[in-house]
Amino acid sequence: MKIAVEGCCHGELDSIYSEIASLEQQNGYKVDLLLICGDFQAIRNHRDLACMAVPDKYKRLGDFPKYYTGEAKAPILTLVIGGNHEASNYLWELYHGGWLAPNIYFLGHAGCVQVNGVRIAGASGIFKPGDFHLGHYERPPYNHGTMRSIYHIREYNIRRLSLLSSSTIFLSHDWPQGIEHHGNLRDLLRRKPYFRDDINKGVLGSPPMMGLMRALQPAWWFSAHLHCRFEATVVHGDGAAVNGDGPPRPIVQSAEKTNPDEINIDDDDEPASGAAGGQQNAPPVDSTAETKVNPDEITLDEEEDEVEAPPPPPPPPSTTRFLALDKCLPKRKFLEVIDVDAPSPTNPPVLSFDPEWLAITRAFNHHMSLVRLQASYPDEGPARDAVRQEFDWVKEHLLSGKEDGLLRVEDVQQFVMTAPGPAQDEPRAPRESQSENESWRNAHFGLPQRPTIRTRRRPHSAQCCKSRTRSTFHQPVPLGQRHNSAVSSRAFRAQFIIPHLSVVYPPNSAVL
Repeated sequence: MKIAVEGCCHGELDSIYSEIASLEQQNGYKVDLLLICGDFQAIRNHRDLACMAVPDKYKRLGDFPKYYTGEAKAPILTLVIGGNHEASNYLWELYHGGWLAPNIYFLGHAGCVQVNGVRIAGASGIFKPGDFHLGHYERPPYNHGTMRSIYHIREYNIRRLSLLSSSTIFLSHDWPQGIEHHGNLRDLLRRKPYFRDDINKGVLGSPPMMGLMRALQPAWWFSAHLHCRFEATVVHGDGAAVNGDGPPRPIVQSAEKTNPDEINIDDDDEPASGAAGGQQNAPPVDSTAETKVNPDEITLDEEEDEVEAPPPPPPPPSTTRFLALDKCLPKRKFLEVIDVDAPSPTNPPVLSFDPEWLAITRAFNHHMSLVRLQASYPDEGPARDAVRQEFDWVKEHLLSGKEDGLLRVEDVQQFVMTAPGPAQDEPRAPRESQSENESWRNAHFGLPQRPTIRTRRRPHSAQCCKSRTRSTFHQPVPLGQRHNSAVSSRAFRAQFIIPHLSVVYPPNSAVL
């Protein structure tokens, strides 16, 4: 199965699909699947721009709206994860994954699916130490802080992903921390010299991502975020790191001896065998000297029949091929096409839920916090026991009766527009528009609207404000009424976004 992988999308879907079509024509093959490693920017309308953390000069709709409204359709099944420049309000609606547009599927804040039997897992967002241990407390309308913290990855998702047995492909927006030492670091610093300070401090990349790489040991790991192409190979176990091109990294002269500011990217030079002091003048060994034999020693010939066969050699260490790609711009290395053996090849490819991930999601359902404080997690043993119990539930209730033992995504989730496209939308001031998509949803699906009240603003004083103005605002639903409110975003997602997943995530669950 041919899989195309793209770095940062930044809303340039037309350019990406066009580049894939050009590669297909030049090389005479057909790409079956596209993976996008974050900064997808699923902007449905101008109101979504108010929920994306970028400077104002970068706030534009991009190509996604026409794929969202049906004006265009993705020619290839496309799987995406989130980055740090996203319409976070839209991605929150599909926390556990779902269709962003026809033929464009979001893996969720963390997720794992199968395409023709190939397991593809991913984690959205980037790492920020201060938010890592918190719950998902952010709610629209976002302020300056929550607009950024909402895309910071949480420990909750790292723990869930770590319970996977393995995966063939893993997607992350962040680079795993320390991955630069498993590739050609000297060339990376030549192209990106401003990485040097972060590398020296040990803060380039995400520590949880490297932990997941070591735990899951996928065959492929793809990232983006730093806007450059970089290859590496991580050897797990006792093996040594090698370059991304494959051959072992040659020993070179330490840079510390020539430039005190240079990073020493290779191990210190070791003296060659026999060149150390005192070894050159050592007396030669007399090979003709008679070997003394202990007459009391039992030789192997005397017990030849009792000798057991030696144990088989240990299997070779597994490796992970890492590839980071650039953002979609002319003359940039933003796209790569790889070949992956598919256990069950079909055309078009079949997207299905991963049973193990469904079991993990059910087992960790009640550990998801929707407030700032995150409760403690179970130890690994009880967590894995819970996953095994839920896996039995998944097999009994979801997979029984399936011919191939798979639950296809299209049989459970269908794409539904949850906000107007740009044709029905006008640019608004950011702070006045974040909640208006919810009003459109409620009207579109016949749900009651939040009450709108006209009131007068009280001036601070007659001296500073002689005239009073009128303003319209949405009255917030009282906290005690939100759980049973028909316009609750959680209830809406349970009813319309993932209507059939109630068998996996109950509608009254905290994760919906």
